[in-house]
Amino acid sequence: MLYNLDMSPTVRVIGPHRFFFFSREDNEPPHIHVETAENAAKFWLSPIELVWTVGYTSKELRRVRELVEQNKDLFLEKWYDHLKRY
Repeated sequence: MLYNLDMSPTVRVIGPHRFFFFSREDNEPPHIHVETAENAAKFWLSPIELVWTVGYTSKELRRVRELVEQNKDLFLEKWYDHLKRY
């Protein structure tokens, strides 16, 4: 999946996983998108909950969720910092 990088700033890249959010998504609770090649998912951040996923195996999705859990504080900080600009 390819997104307009100006409207979907990358928060962190871990291995093959790109974590990002879309600008102007302040109408939703804090969340993070992740893409790995053609796979994608979206997680609410507080509490962490899978919203949707496409393409990941169960094993891959468990790993992605672990990364979200490990980076939750960073993702929340970047979410609020970014949305302050809009």
